Amino acid sequence: MLDFQSLIVSYADCGCGMDHQCAVHDIRVGSGLVNQVGEFLKENGFPRRLLLVADRDTLAAAAGIEESLRDFDVTVHCYETLRVATMDDVRLVEGYFDRVDAVLAVGTGSIHDPCRLACARGDKPLCLFATAPSMDGFASYNAPIVDGNFKTTHTAKCPEVIIADTKILAAAPATLKSAGFGDMIGKYIALIDWQVSHLLTGESYCQRVADLTRQAVDRLMDRAALVTQADEAAAEAVFESLLMTGIAMSFTKTSRPGSGTEHIMAHYWECLELLEGKVPNFHGEDVGVATLLMLRYYESLAKRETVSAHREQVDWADVYRAYGPLAEDVRKLNTPDTITDAVDPRMLERCWPQIREIVHSVPDYETCRAAMVAAGCKTTIEEVGKRPDFVAESFRYHPFMRRRLSLRRLANLLDDSEPFVIE
Repeated sequence: MLDFQSLIVSYADCGCGMDHQCAVHDIRVGSGLVNQVGEFLKENGFPRRLLLVADRDTLAAAAGIEESLRDFDVTVHCYETLRVATMDDVRLVEGYFDRVDAVLAVGTGSIHDPCRLACARGDKPLCLFATAPSMDGFASYNAPIVDGNFKTTHTAKCPEVIIADTKILAAAPATLKSAGFGDMIGKYIALIDWQVSHLLTGESYCQRVADLTRQAVDRLMDRAALVTQADEAAAEAVFESLLMTGIAMSFTKTSRPGSGTEHIMAHYWECLELLEGKVPNFHGEDVGVATLLMLRYYESLAKRETVSAHREQVDWADVYRAYGPLAEDVRKLNTPDTITDAVDPRMLERCWPQIREIVHSVPDYETCRAAMVAAGCKTTIEEVGKRPDFVAESFRYHPFMRRRLSLRRLANLLDDSEPFVIE
């Protein structure tokens, strides 16, 4: 197992000027740990009155966890299933705070995210118990929560304790493992977008943190063929890579090191599908396909040796029409100014050679696609149930649902926009 505590301490005095902190006090990854959860919580001073949040499947996967908590006064909230974390779920967890003093979240993102936001708002200790290596937010300070069908990232709780039983991780459904790989592949786009924004706007950036994310993704790429195997060593390696990117995000207190325009596009898909009453895919499935789409597009942009640029010109009425009932949420993010107002078109032209180098610094589309196939990921819009016209529309409108600069958003400033091709 990686020495995560030494890793965290090594970033304490970084030359970038950021205050890199991670609130995780204890990380345990190993075989059979489900039977020691109560012991670990006592070692970390968790109070006796404990809320356990899970769903039917995650609680079944973590068989033995309740028995390990015999020295605690445990209240259990068990969902039948929870695919989308909403603000109602945050309030549900908060509703227990008059009778519990800490929270144990058993599952992955949709279980963890409302617990992390509720514990941040209620100042409660939090332990995350992972049941699948399917997402990277275990150590993050950010929680994506749907409120009124609009998905927003909130500042949340970085847990004090994270526990993963490699037997349980190895036995997780292959679809969840592949989704975790798809989520990780997106980090390549995230790193491009972060560097480009830093180059053009001076947005805070740390090369060491970016390198930590890159190391985690590269490490997982080398193990792509092992991702879906019911092997404890492989499951541990995947989980550690996911955890590394979560720690990277905790160091910056933003999702920048792990989330770029590919995540925004996936969130757009999810929000519009929720409006239609559809149950969204697993997050990592959509992120993986969105990553391939954006990699191909970024590579087409990088073929240009030079560009000419102008101030962004947006038909806001058209944008708000596309978002329909979500238009007011988008309006708040883009008024009284919008993210590209700070970008000088001449600066974009001058920095274009460096931007091309940044794009070429990550593995290309074919390499990433081959790795995703090896990891059992979905790789096409058909496989994630998206119509071509819907995807084309999402490419055009998704950048406006976050106040975050990306190379995709900057493409709106180019005099001759590159065509978006879906294959």
